[in-house]
Amino acid sequence: MADVYKELRAAIVAGEFDAGAPLGEVALAERYGVSRTPVREALRRLQQDGLVERGDRGMRVRVRSPEEILEIYEVRIVLEGAAARAAAERRTRIDLARLRAAAEAMAATDAADGMAMAAANRAFHETVWAAGHNQTLTDLLMRLNDHLARYPATTLTAPGRWENALAEHAAIVEAIDARDADTAATRAEAHMAAARDIRLEMYTRELP
Repeated sequence: MADVYKELRAAIVAGEFDAGAPLGEVALAERYGVSRTPVREALRRLQQDGLVERGDRGMRVRVRSPEEILEIYEVRIVLEGAAARAAAERRTRIDLARLRAAAEAMAATDAADGMAMAAANRAFHETVWAAGHNQTLTDLLMRLNDHLARYPATTLTAPGRWENALAEHAAIVEAIDARDADTAATRAEAHMAAARDIRLEMYTRELP
């Protein structure tokens, strides 16, 4: 039997359902070949995850909004700072080698390929999270990343952002290498604040 929660969650994150798209129990039960009971449970869990919401006519994919962008980044800025701080305090030599490799891989990525840029950027951030050795923090950041995945265009395609992101990542690695927790946290927070501002600008340009 299909794991409706996992499959529907992946489909929403991947953009297979538009923002605001209705999520009828009957249609989803037919799509996944199950009864309405597991669909109802999946929708309940996805509502807790913040990926779906209740609309006028039942459940729907959560609508995108500037308020949501601000909410997500408000939390992510804090958590990314905490992750960088933890990495500076707890990183091992292996963690540091992996961070440098992730940064180098990102620098070698084709700047004309938005999907590759986004994947390399995520790999770098996940390496920072892993270096902090705090699984709860990593789990929270993974969930936040899923929310941002519903906004398909990457901020890294904005003019000058790729070059700035590479420099900001290098500065974060430098602070982690030096075990300077305060500086690592500050640089990570500033990095995410810059991404927030670009994300809001991109959203504004997409409005009709």
